[in-house]
Amino acid sequence: MKGLVYLLFAFASLCRAQETPYFVTYSHHLEEPESLEIETKLATGRPAAENWFFGNSVEFEYGVTAWWTSEIYVDFTGTPGDSTVPGGFRFENRLRPLMREHWINPVVYAEYEDINGANKSVLEVVGHDGAADLGGTLAEGRRERKHEAELKLILSSDAKGWNFSENLVFEKNLMNSPWEFGYAFAASRPLRFAGSAHRCMFCLRTLNTGLEIYGGLGDTNHPGLHNTSHYAGPVGGWQIPGGPRLSAGIGFGLNDYSLPRIFRVGLAYEIGQVRRGSR
Repeated sequence: MKGLVYLLFAFASLCRAQETPYFVTYSHHLEEPESLEIETKLATGRPAAENWFFGNSVEFEYGVTAWWTSEIYVDFTGTPGDSTVPGGFRFENRLRPLMREHWINPVVYAEYEDINGANKSVLEVVGHDGAADLGGTLAEGRRERKHEAELKLILSSDAKGWNFSENLVFEKNLMNSPWEFGYAFAASRPLRFAGSAHRCMFCLRTLNTGLEIYGGLGDTNHPGLHNTSHYAGPVGGWQIPGGPRLSAGIGFGLNDYSLPRIFRVGLAYEIGQVRRGSR
């Protein structure tokens, strides 16, 4: 039994070494068991003829087991010349049914969202979400409450240092709205794989770069690509040895229904095994 536990911990540690710099797409790598990571993700953009906005998500990610990661998001939104308001919260769980590495590794994702219309974190794009949905005043947006369920099928692979991840998104407003669909694809790799016995802050092996593509696929009433937004752009990450992980990316709108650009930055810090430290 102890050998199995050690094997699972070693597997989880390997997964953490494969940390990806994605903002929308999920890979099959989960949080290390009993470890807590805190991350903030900031998205900012500007709809036509409106002010810049920012949407910030603060995430608390906990590894319940080697195959189950649970996460809580607390969102905030603001615009210049206006106030900063709460955007709501999300409760997420990711389950990995197959523990061994396979050519394709599936993960099942389920999330409950209690958010409002002012939320501009842009953690996913589904249905007919467009640039117009990211405009308007915060006061107007806060009056719109959304209780939503979101499901994702995550498919992810590691090959020759690369990670390739594909997500299919299914989201439903629980107030009798249709199911909305979306997608996200991403690929990334470290700039260098060779290890070293010395800690190095500015080494290529601490840098990870890639590409992320995501967008909406309509809903059950009007499926397809008509009046849907899509984004593609580079992402990158820097894992400071023994410190936080920094990430940044730009999503370029691929049609007139999208924002011209979404700029993203992230900062994450892993506290470690909180339960073990309390014993």
